[in-house]
Amino acid sequence: MWSTLFYLSAFFVASAQAVPNPFNVTGNTAVHDPTMCQDKHGLFFVFSTAPGIEIRTSPDLVNWTLIGKVWPEGANWTDPYTLTSNGNIWAPDCTYLNGEFILYYAASSFGSQNSAIFLARSKTGFPGSWVDHGLVTSTTSANDYNAIDPNLIIVGEKWFLSLGSFWTGIKLVNLNPRTGLLKDSTVTSLAERTANNGAIEASVIFKFRSHFYLFTSWDNCCQGVNSTYNIRVGRATNVKGPYVDQDNVDLLAGGGTLVLASHGNIIGPGGQDLLQINGNTILLYHYYTPTGSFLGINNLDFSDSWPVVK
Repeated sequence: MWSTLFYLSAFFVASAQAVPNPFNVTGNTAVHDPTMCQDKHGLFFVFSTAPGIEIRTSPDLVNWTLIGKVWPEGANWTDPYTLTSNGNIWAPDCTYLNGEFILYYAASSFGSQNSAIFLARSKTGFPGSWVDHGLVTSTTSANDYNAIDPNLIIVGEKWFLSLGSFWTGIKLVNLNPRTGLLKDSTVTSLAERTANNGAIEASVIFKFRSHFYLFTSWDNCCQGVNSTYNIRVGRATNVKGPYVDQDNVDLLAGGGTLVLASHGNIIGPGGQDLLQINGNTILLYHYYTPTGSFLGINNLDFSDSWPVVK
């Protein structure tokens, strides 16, 4: 217990420094598109893009261990979307609610709208404990958006899922809170870009006080140290928008205030998630070095009502 408190304290103190370098983490931190949950025992879980979805745990946000996969034997129901056997499952999104892990995840291939989002649940979060609950939504080339990069946001008794990548940007769909699956066919547009071929994706909606903050990743992922990913934000008073940036530019008109970009040896930060821990909000993401993509964690300060990386 004292060890965990020490590490958490060290994390939040270190992340308050002026230069927003990620906090020092150790162990197996080679992740892409990380999402984080904390269970009732205080154990942290990170799920990330990989065949079968990789699972890492930490008692303190610092020391990370790869413990296995959500689907150790693969997920063959995703093969029609990944177009390969046991292909990468993309950008999982974890929520821990009422003693249960709720995990949305996507299957697709680069540059394709042949995409789908699925739902899984677990009581423990560990490999071998997961039950798939089926298809949530999908897209084809007949759609004007792309069904990847899911993120669950719960508002009162209502559940919503944000999603989208390139094409016409970020969308919001309604979920049935009893099943976690699609409630109806309504699709609400939240954010869109025309610059850089419409490069916007990896949406996360986070409620802080009276505003909903929509975080997205802009520009180009997945090119190692040539990646230009950066994290942007806008906010709204309603989960369905309209979202505007700090200059009051609508996110549907290409707005987005910069939160975090490449700096020093930290290249292409993006694929982000947020988690509130003991009153502190943390931002996690992946970034690139010449040897791969790694877990970045920073404190996120909302004291002036717009998020600032610390």
